[in-house]
Amino acid sequence: MKKIIGSIISLCFAVNAWSQGTLDDYNRAYSLRELYSSNNVLNSGVVPHFINGTSKFWYKTRRESGEVYVVVDPVKKSKKQQSDTSGLNIPQENNWWTDNSETHFWSETWDERNSEPVTSPDGNFSASIYGNNLIVKNLKDNSVKQLTYDGCEWFYYSSVILWSPDSKKIAVKKIQQVPKSYIYYVESCPKDQFQPKLIKQEYQKPGDQLAQKFPYIFDIQTGKSVTVDKNLIENQYDIDNFEWNPDSETLFFEYNKRGHQVYSLISLDINGKSKTIINEKSDKYINWTRLWRYHFDDGKRLLWTSERDNYNHIYLYDKISGNQICQVTKGEFYVREIQDVDEKNGVIYFSANGKNQNEDPYFIHYYKIGLDGKNLVELTPESAMHKAWLSPDHKFMIDVYSTVSNPPVAVLRSLSDGKIIMQLEKADISKLISNGWKAPEPFAAAGRDGKTQMWGLIFRPSNYDKSKKYPVIEYIYSGPGDQYVPKNFISYNWFMTSLAELGFIVVQVDGMTTSFRTKEFEEVCYKNLKDAGFEDHKRWILAAAEKFGDMDTSRIGIFGCSAGGQEALSNLLLHPDFYKCAYSACGCHDNRMDKIWWNEQWLGYPIDKSYLEASNIENAHLLCRPLMLVWGELDDNVDPASSMKVVDALIKADKDFEMYIIPGAHHTMGEAFGEHKRYDFFVKHLLGVNPPKWSEVKK
Repeated sequence: MKKIIGSIISLCFAVNAWSQGTLDDYNRAYSLRELYSSNNVLNSGVVPHFINGTSKFWYKTRRESGEVYVVVDPVKKSKKQQSDTSGLNIPQENNWWTDNSETHFWSETWDERNSEPVTSPDGNFSASIYGNNLIVKNLKDNSVKQLTYDGCEWFYYSSVILWSPDSKKIAVKKIQQVPKSYIYYVESCPKDQFQPKLIKQEYQKPGDQLAQKFPYIFDIQTGKSVTVDKNLIENQYDIDNFEWNPDSETLFFEYNKRGHQVYSLISLDINGKSKTIINEKSDKYINWTRLWRYHFDDGKRLLWTSERDNYNHIYLYDKISGNQICQVTKGEFYVREIQDVDEKNGVIYFSANGKNQNEDPYFIHYYKIGLDGKNLVELTPESAMHKAWLSPDHKFMIDVYSTVSNPPVAVLRSLSDGKIIMQLEKADISKLISNGWKAPEPFAAAGRDGKTQMWGLIFRPSNYDKSKKYPVIEYIYSGPGDQYVPKNFISYNWFMTSLAELGFIVVQVDGMTTSFRTKEFEEVCYKNLKDAGFEDHKRWILAAAEKFGDMDTSRIGIFGCSAGGQEALSNLLLHPDFYKCAYSACGCHDNRMDKIWWNEQWLGYPIDKSYLEASNIENAHLLCRPLMLVWGELDDNVDPASSMKVVDALIKADKDFEMYIIPGAHHTMGEAFGEHKRYDFFVKHLLGVNPPKWSEVKK
């Protein structure tokens, strides 16, 4: 009898498997790119462009007939559609990182050399660097004065020169340079020659030496200089964001101590007195990318953001004494961005998440508040993810809001109270619906502490049958610094939509170690990147399986790229009882080999055992489940050798695995080839069937 029951169960599983991962499933999966394309979403894509500094603006959107341009006059409450760009101020494309004379790749350190002369505010002088020293030229008589003589190749004066408002002083850094660090890789199939190329790329890694910068103020008439107390700026990660006070008496700058546990605003006056105005400290880390400051025109006050009370909030300071005047925003919500400061009316416009109860805590809303912390007004009350733009005259707001299931609505609001003046566009997804589109499902469940709700998304195939059980695949990117689960409307998710169509339920969740909930929520990652939010993800998946009854938790796979690639493999190595297979792309598998700014932020400085504990190289011997490793040979984000070292460790441990290197590819999930390999990998190991022949699949 037991044998008969066992045979029946096996037969049921086989029938279920045969109905998934088929050629029809593959063809349908690939067809969804076009069927669910954003081109099938009409009346969306609103991004306003203000015309000549007025409240009038234009935006581009799609109608049945094609793309159109719409010009809006908020005062007249009118909008006019046109088919071309005549009369519109079309913005120019800009390089994403530029200085006076050069364009840099992100990993290259600009040495602050060789820029053009900088003219004083009154137009009478120019300052520049010649022979590593600072010189000033009188533009009236062309006379030149050399202010420094001690600059040399490895300890030189920066060409980033900041004149005081009164044109009498110059702020400049003296930089103690260090040898550069590089990574090397081979381009096997370059387009311009048959033979391969060796690529050399500047790239700083944790523990590398860093340049040290020393601020100076020079009086251009006397040639006298003052510098900051070096005890205030020891062991720098960086010194940046220089700004003169309007009275030309004091220079302000920010100091980021290496290890990121101290971040300070420091002042240096023309008499040589330097002091710390604001000092952020943490026994873990200061997430310095969240810090923001604003100097008032009166030269006496400044605004500053800080996570010191566990949430990111705005503070008002007396910048001369360093005394806090008040905490402007306060409460269990997270300030995301300051859009504008209206000094005249004493109002701050900002966005935040988490303030509204009974909704997704990641939804961004917009607010205004007085400088004294009073008269808080919510400007975007709809329960959705908002993206807004303020008009230059502080009278209007263009707001676009949506959720994963509700398409975008664009409205014009009054900036005084947030009331809707007119609807601009309401997206039409009727064509998507007719093509079979179904929205992913948001889901929340308690994480490791049994109370904090973790939020994620569930993607199901378009032919979903609630009577069936589906294998589960988790798409992971759980690194700190952001939150990753989509909140706004996306018609097609490149990593999840088509994969689900093969016969899977694909999920993504933001667990602890990610951002924008609380400082404590994120800080779980500190010296603990191997955590990857696993305990929260596990509880979330099991809770979803219990609620919906459609997930087979005995068949769970995981995949990711970059930090997600590291986490996918790490979870497979450390939690093989939960995850049964993993696809890992371009992983930063050992944080000692990855970029300095990412890894020293979360794992600290100097390098300690926490780097080894998070290393997939060190833990490679634990592999006992199917694994596919993929990376691009020209990965200029994560050193490709990081993946190859994992391969070396796996081979030495006599482990079976698959690997693919994509020629000519950079930082990638695997390109089209890798995507198909990923589909086949999960179909084989989670559905238990042989994938269809590639030659038969219609892509």
